[in-house]
Amino acid sequence: MDNNQLTVKQRFKLSRFFRGEPPFNGPVELNQRRVFILPTQRGLGMVFTIVLLLLIAFIYNNNLVYLLGFFLVSIFFVTILHTFKALAGLVVQAGFVQPVFAGEAAGFTVTLTNPGNQPRLALTVTLENEQTFILDAYASKTLTLQAATQKRGWQLIDTVTFSSCYPLGAFRAWSPLRFDCKVLVYPKPSTMSLPFPVGGGQQPSGQHQIERSGRDDFNGIRAYQFGDSLRQIHWKAYAKGQGLFSKQYASDAGSLELWLDYQNTPGGNVEERLSQLCRWVIEAENAGVRYGLQLPGKKIAPDCGMNHYAACLKLLALF
Repeated sequence: MDNNQLTVKQRFKLSRFFRGEPPFNGPVELNQRRVFILPTQRGLGMVFTIVLLLLIAFIYNNNLVYLLGFFLVSIFFVTILHTFKALAGLVVQAGFVQPVFAGEAAGFTVTLTNPGNQPRLALTVTLENEQTFILDAYASKTLTLQAATQKRGWQLIDTVTFSSCYPLGAFRAWSPLRFDCKVLVYPKPSTMSLPFPVGGGQQPSGQHQIERSGRDDFNGIRAYQFGDSLRQIHWKAYAKGQGLFSKQYASDAGSLELWLDYQNTPGGNVEERLSQLCRWVIEAENAGVRYGLQLPGKKIAPDCGMNHYAACLKLLALF
């Protein structure tokens, strides 16, 4: 649990009531330090009604109106306690965030645990959208919150706010939390369908950008697929208006070795080049081709598989 002590100045810092305390690791309990409560518009209306009733009772010395006024006062204060207890004691634990491509929503998970013997009703959790739910006694619930992403790199998860207006909606209790949690955002894949780079460009060992080991025996043609090199395209069939096809060779895809080089990637700026490299990495992995990635000052040797795929995308994200 997070038990860091706050100074008086930190306790009354305005941002703490809306942004929460500094990011933290591990589970946190929503206690009196973290749960804030204020009357809602309905609660202010209730205050106005109580004051009006007591004023009428005083002017006309009416005991029944006094009784009604003090009855509403008791409900008012009991409601404060119930609204606070709707959040107090809950334990929140941040989960893992899967990497996403820029522009996609990151799925951020939080687990909420109720250690008490009473269900928690009308709970709301807010990141960019709201989710309202009920948490049973001695139960846990894992929620997936969506966070928008715009640019590549590490992105911190914004403040997550837990709140409740239970039972009458006269008060709102809320607890803003910031987690030491970030999501890795890959570059947005290019929308341009360009073939893999062929020829041109010196590689570390002096090869061309695409190599095929062994003997290439022609083994027929197949429909063109995104990522096929220009050398594979059956230009004669295309010239005759028969459609776009690619030549197929007896050697399997595993014998291909592809180098994706930043310097030889088309694009007007850094982001466009990284976007195209990102698309080529995806297509090469889907095609089962061994591919390497070379950026200025950084290089990943040719390989394939999910670990290699993730390493290449991470290198592009953090370049």
